[in-house]
Amino acid sequence: MNAAPPYHARCHCGGVRYAVHADPVDAKICHCTTCQTIHGAPMQWAAIIEKSAVEIIAGEAHLRFYSASARRIFEGNEADQRTLPAKVSCALCGTLIADEGRRMWMAFPSLFDFKQSIPDAFKPTCHIFYGSRVVDVADELPKWMGHKNRSAQL
Repeated sequence: MNAAPPYHARCHCGGVRYAVHADPVDAKICHCTTCQTIHGAPMQWAAIIEKSAVEIIAGEAHLRFYSASARRIFEGNEADQRTLPAKVSCALCGTLIADEGRRMWMAFPSLFDFKQSIPDAFKPTCHIFYGSRVVDVADELPKWMGHKNRSAQL
């Protein structure tokens, strides 16, 4: 990754910082009950990025990975043995940083420094798991009962 990355993100305390070298593949607002529980919010905004475009530039030692399937946290020397998918957070401040999959990195755009305005590539294209919503959202975006293009559109 030689070219200067167009996007930079960080956790709340700045202990973990990463760069993204490509536009997201998609961006969505998720209303699933897992996102509601983990984020303590009615919905979560995520940008889906190819993992190969993500570069941790500071604080790799502070990364903590929670694997729901293994029901445990992997950090420090164990981080390389983590089970994917995993929730990624900062061990210092607790900020949720991303969801890591085998090929994708689901980033939270609110952690990015966009300078002036949100780039179009990071703007949500739809709502997913809208059937689990706790509040109605009055916008023009398509609303899917489950996954985009794999469930009924509401």
